[in-house]
Amino acid sequence: MKANSQTGTALIVSLILLLLVTLLGVAGIKSVALEEKMAGNSYDRSLVFQAAEYALRVGEAVAEVKSKTIPPNNGFPTYTDADDTCPTGAIDNCTSGLCPTPDKDCLPRWQDSSFTGWINASSVSSLAGTPQYFVEYLGGTFPCTDGGSSDPNNCKRYRITARSDPNLGNGRATVVLQSIYATD
Repeated sequence: MKANSQTGTALIVSLILLLLVTLLGVAGIKSVALEEKMAGNSYDRSLVFQAAEYALRVGEAVAEVKSKTIPPNNGFPTYTDADDTCPTGAIDNCTSGLCPTPDKDCLPRWQDSSFTGWINASSVSSLAGTPQYFVEYLGGTFPCTDGGSSDPNNCKRYRITARSDPNLGNGRATVVLQSIYATD
């Protein structure tokens, strides 16, 4: 009788196959985890965008009301740009979310981290945080329509800036929106 001689080839082949299946499983798990993070970020962004859009609409409603007050724009602080520098306090000179015409020499308010003139809009969802806005009065000498030289230049313009950041700078979804709102 012939002695049974085995070289272990089946064991080596099965270990190699097991290693390949394990690598495929790990790659699949990493892919699913990444896709889950992307879906979560997309959901966060959507919620935060909707909250910022809501704050923008609230700011536009405030601008509409303020344009109809007697005298018009009652409550907006006044500011006159006197030179070619950004004076101290020119950025943070807002009252209850109402800001005067921005100084051309200053950093835009929404880009200045020290700006404290944001006003809270009511919270839409606790997941989206509390959206905020402020309204800047841009002036009242804009044409009301495209009527040419006979068009009166007495229409008012407001810039509304809104933001929603559920973690206030934590690196999660943050949205800043702006609109120019016109009234006559």
